[in-house]
Amino acid sequence: QVQLVESGGGLVQPGESLRLSCAASGGGFSIHVMGWYRQAPGKERELVATITRGGSTNYADSVKDRFTISRDNAKNTVYLQMNSLKPEDTAVYYCNVVGLLTTYPYNMDYWGKGTLVTVSS
Repeated sequence: QVQLVESGGGLVQPGESLRLSCAASGGGFSIHVMGWYRQAPGKERELVATITRGGSTNYADSVKDRFTISRDNAKNTVYLQMNSLKPEDTAVYYCNVVGLLTTYPYNMDYWGKGTLVTVSS
């Protein structure tokens, strides 16, 4: 089975930085898109940033000037560098991987268990 292992979450003060990592393991698929989503208490899960194998990135407007997503294709790992963190960034952050399969259904979404990021003074 495909497994996503997230790390890097924690408690930080406003203005500080944090870097999240997510490593994918397991065979039977080729990774297409890797990304990060987050869910704050009482709110729906929202997209934070995504990156394709070719390096094309997409960011939510609320984070595009502060966060940077990157990936190491050889290690099947995606990173999220979060700078100038704000209290409103507080959420559980989930790693997401879209894998391409050789058989039906030809693509699958995989999700990590989530890592909590708390920004508070």
